[in-house]
Amino acid sequence: ERQYSKEEREAIVKAATTVDVSASMALDLLGKSTLDVYLNDSLYWKNIPKNVWNYYLGGHQVLKKWLSYRDFEVIGRPLSIDEAREATGIARRIATLILLGPALNENYRTVKKSAYHWP
Repeated sequence: ERQYSKEEREAIVKAATTVDVSASMALDLLGKSTLDVYLNDSLYWKNIPKNVWNYYLGGHQVLKKWLSYRDFEVIGRPLSIDEAREATGIARRIATLILLGPALNENYRTVKKSAYHWP
């Protein structure tokens, strides 16, 4: 775990504008720190925001669970380049979901108000 670099913070600010979230809100949503997640001594994913790494769905920590199913002892081979890229893609999609969270919640509240109440 570490603090964001200047470049990483700038990337978060840029990403936040694409989903209409302020820079400070984006940092609150993604977490005030980031992680470098190591697969082994030489391969790692740099800058996985803490709340992306800690994102749970269905009771499972998504990235950690996904990687655990691809452990060498489980699959009997090293992770492929495509699998490593997929982990990056999953992290990006989770980050986007987290950043969209406030807008999605507001949309839900709006729809809920106008839902038909069955007698």
